[in-house]
Amino acid sequence: MSHERPKLPTDLTPPAQLPWVRRLAARLLGRGLSRLQAQHRDSWFQGHANGQRTGHADGLREGYEEGRVDGFEAGRQVLVIRDTRPDAHGVPGLDDALFDDWRLPLTPELKKRFKADVAARLPAHAQPSAAQWKMIFSDTPSTCVIAGAGAGKSTSLVLRILLLRHYLGFELEAMTVVTFTRESRKDFIARLVQVFGLWQLALSPVQARELVRTFHSRILPLVRSLPGFSQVRAFETLGSEQPGGSEAGVDSNPFDLRINDAQRQQLNLCYRDLLHTSPRFAELIAGLRREALQLKALDRDHPDVQKRVAVTQLSSGRDEELCDVIEDLWFQAGAWPIKGIEPSRETVEINGSRFHFHGHIAELDAWVVLGFDPKENQQYKRPGAKLPVWAEWVIKRTLFQAFCDKPVIWLENYAAAKRLTASLAGDAVAGPGFDYKVKGELGAAPLLDAFVGAAGFIENLGLDVSVAVGGMSFPQGDTDALFFEALSLYWKALEAHLLAQSPPIMSYNRMFALFGENNPENLRLLPDPMLRPLSHLMIDEFQDVSPQIVSWLRACLREIRRRGPAMHVGQVAQHSSLLCVGDDWQSIYGWRGSSPKYFMEFAKQFVAPSTTRVMLADNYRSHQHIIDAAEHIVKSAPAIAGKKARACGPAAEQPVPVMVMERDEATLARQLMDHYRDGESVMLLYRKSVDKSVIAEHLQPLLNHEASLPAAQRRFRQLTYHSAKGLQADAVFMLGDCQHLTRSPYKNQVYRQAGLGRAGDPEGYDNAQKDEILRLAYVAITRAIKHCYWHVETPTGEAANLPRASVQVDGNKACFEDLRGAQPQDASR
Repeated sequence: MSHERPKLPTDLTPPAQLPWVRRLAARLLGRGLSRLQAQHRDSWFQGHANGQRTGHADGLREGYEEGRVDGFEAGRQVLVIRDTRPDAHGVPGLDDALFDDWRLPLTPELKKRFKADVAARLPAHAQPSAAQWKMIFSDTPSTCVIAGAGAGKSTSLVLRILLLRHYLGFELEAMTVVTFTRESRKDFIARLVQVFGLWQLALSPVQARELVRTFHSRILPLVRSLPGFSQVRAFETLGSEQPGGSEAGVDSNPFDLRINDAQRQQLNLCYRDLLHTSPRFAELIAGLRREALQLKALDRDHPDVQKRVAVTQLSSGRDEELCDVIEDLWFQAGAWPIKGIEPSRETVEINGSRFHFHGHIAELDAWVVLGFDPKENQQYKRPGAKLPVWAEWVIKRTLFQAFCDKPVIWLENYAAAKRLTASLAGDAVAGPGFDYKVKGELGAAPLLDAFVGAAGFIENLGLDVSVAVGGMSFPQGDTDALFFEALSLYWKALEAHLLAQSPPIMSYNRMFALFGENNPENLRLLPDPMLRPLSHLMIDEFQDVSPQIVSWLRACLREIRRRGPAMHVGQVAQHSSLLCVGDDWQSIYGWRGSSPKYFMEFAKQFVAPSTTRVMLADNYRSHQHIIDAAEHIVKSAPAIAGKKARACGPAAEQPVPVMVMERDEATLARQLMDHYRDGESVMLLYRKSVDKSVIAEHLQPLLNHEASLPAAQRRFRQLTYHSAKGLQADAVFMLGDCQHLTRSPYKNQVYRQAGLGRAGDPEGYDNAQKDEILRLAYVAITRAIKHCYWHVETPTGEAANLPRASVQVDGNKACFEDLRGAQPQDASR
């Protein structure tokens, strides 16, 4: 509707003035007419018209003004209603969080009192730094502490426990501190009892052992609390049981893969039963045995072949006599004849010359040649021969590898023959009787040991063995396909076999899987007292956790939160929390399925309403050159951003570079003895077990002297690079490079299945291992307080092109002194 003001009527023009006579007459006449109430017709109409027009105009004007005002006010009061509600009905969300939104009740007064007590009771060198206090006083549900080598994390963790227990009143049974090995657990318990004693707080060894656990010792009681499993034993601790039912191995190194006799007996019994009940398994084993025992072919262009092919005819002429000599040796050793092998001196033509077999295995349709056992006298010769028997035998083997087109089993020694004998005789309780090398592994292992190793890796990644195998693929003719199909059959049978024992047996991997995120209903069967110790978790070395452990932790935290306040009635410690301490640069167990991913992505993996992040950058162990050298080696590996350690301990005042030199055992021994005689603690680290034997020849006097001393007075230790983590010495000697030597097709596949590795990377595991060799060198270097010597060999052949940590050494930096290529007298400095 338009709100324009209407136009008014035009005003009338006034009439002309009459003469006065007429006006007088009109007035008199008008008064008379008025008395008579007479009306002039034209005047009436004229007046009416004028009045109408004037009234109409005034009415319009007044109506417009009043209407305009009233209409404007009415318009302002009109409410426009918009309905923005969704068409769909509301659906409540799923509360799947790990933690409540809560805070530790840490008041300024309490913090001040605790700091004063620490200052009064701990020595000056043990006083926490600002970053350590941030860790100790973290009040959020989750806390991530990045603690590099020598960062003093143990003391900080002990003070954190003291704060919770003594100053906040948290019950010990609501807390768990997790360490990875028995040794680290023992050291931490001793430190904890010592510090509590400074506050005059009684903490018995039993209480301390209950508080400080390994993951394995914490999962076992959960399983035993279930109906029917109160006496369950862990497969990994079979043979280590003690009187009373305790298990000595429950806190052993989780990365120790050695199989003892008690475990092997169960493996073999399961193998025997499955071999007799599963035709497909028996078929697979026959194929694996044939592949494992058969002599491996050698390219005819190989230098060894080219060197020995020239003596083919000469070797053929003495072959029958060589066979006689070797058979006599085997007969004298009680190793020949072998049941299941038909003695048969059949011949085969090699480059136009005739050579002999020793026998034939009908079951495998393969020919057998006996070898020269290494335990025999290496100088033993045939009468009148120039070469020893072992050399003649090696020539024959090379020729067979290059030119024999028949399947040949080459029995290297008496022990291998004994295992084969048991297997061929149907004595399956003795095991398969042959070794197998999975592609990507450094060496062959007894078949069942290889099964255990592969299954352990798969399960540590949080995968089911059968499901993982079903997701693998191999090229046509690849015998690893047979291996993993056999593993899938065997592993299911083994789990059933172990559970059928009395009392039942279960692997730790199986225990963790039962209470992981895929089986949350199992956690609901646990009584509150079994789950409550996991309410407030403090985990050391968190960079070494596996996907399987992460799944178990998250499932437990989620279940604790689900149970709510009812779980904590009458307790001071409420809710749940997680504090993890680690260093992604020290993650060195990827070959067993661990990954630093969960520590590097802590806030993403353990989502919390709020998280405290602490960076402990002070290094109280080493001087700056050692720190800088180690960090330079590892800098190309993915890492948490912003890490840079600084030396703060007594060693910081006298930095000397890390010395890198060509491997020389004699020089290493002299350097080591110099430091030992100076009264320093010394650590020798080696990569291969054979290196320990090699260097022992040069250190025998030192080894004898150390053996005569009480353990507390010994200053020399020999360790692998891996086992040295967490330890330190004044002088550290590193023997051997850190090198990635293999490619593992199956581990790359299951790595992808577990969601590890970079997206789109078909070799995620292998590339992760290339980073891990750098971290391993970092761990070794940072064991040193004052001096570090690194003896590295010059790689040859294919190894020269493989990744190795020593290529990261930069002799132009002050933290390194690279003596490779120096004169011998210089290298002995």
